[in-house]
This record gives sequence, structure tokens and C-alpha cells, in this order.
Amino acid sequence: MSKLEDFLTAAEEAAIIQAIRTAEKNTSGEIRVHLEAHSNIDVFDRAAEVFDFLHMDNTKQSNGVLIYVAVEDRNLVIMGDSGINDVVAPNFWESTKDIIISHFKKGAMEQGLVEGILKAGEQLKQHFPHKKGDINELPDEISVG
Repeated sequence: MSKLEDFLTAAEEAAIIQAIRTAEKNTSGEIRVHLEAHSNIDVFDRAAEVFDFLHMDNTKQSNGVLIYVAVEDRNLVIMGDSGINDVVAPNFWESTKDIIISHFKKGAMEQGLVEGILKAGEQLKQHFPHKKGDINELPDEISVG
């Protein structure tokens, strides 16, 4: 088995998907998690490619957030679309990334992702609260590349 296959158990994946649903319940924002073994290009460039591939930039309010993890490279990027990036504090994504990484260093992959997702969800809720008629624009499942 590769490190990617060992990264999360089925139960951990389910908990992360539940965290996405919880975070998105009170916002029009969208959160996706993408895992892959490694990136053959700069990790930020790869995260941008994945962001486009997953249509994260197609949300009505430009408020999609991608948590990209290159498992074997031990790299993590959090990328927000222009709508959310324009309203969060300049260091918000770095502080969220730090929370995730602190758990990853202890081997707590699920806990790191769940806490990062919920923190992103709080910002999305604050700036893009759920309104009547809002729909879930993107799938909640973890994508793997």
C-alpha cells in the first residue's frame, strides 16, 4: 500500500466528510479536500490546477476553499477563491494550515483536517451566511488524484 492509501481510514474519511457538511450547513461557501500521493510541479501550482479541475471557482459567490494535501511530499496548501480571500484576515489561511500541520505532526490526520475544515467554515459562515435558497454547489466527498 502507498502512503496515500494509508493516510485515512474509511471511518476517518467519513468524519472529514461530516465536518465538511457541518461547516457548510450555515454558509453558502464550499469546502473540498483533495488528496494525492505527490505533486510533480510546485505544490501551489498543483493546488491551483486541482482548484480549477474541481470547479472550485464556479461557486456563485466565489467562496470555495480547497484543502490540498500531497501526502508523500508532506505538503499542504489551503486555497480560497477571490470572494473569501478578499474578506479573511491576511494570515487566516496560514493560521489554519498551522493548526492542521500541528495535528499531522502527531499523526492525527483526521483531527487536523476536521479542525481546519471547521475553522474555514466559521469564516465562511461569518462572511457568507446561509440564505434561503442556497444550494450545495459542489460535492462534499474527498477527491483523490
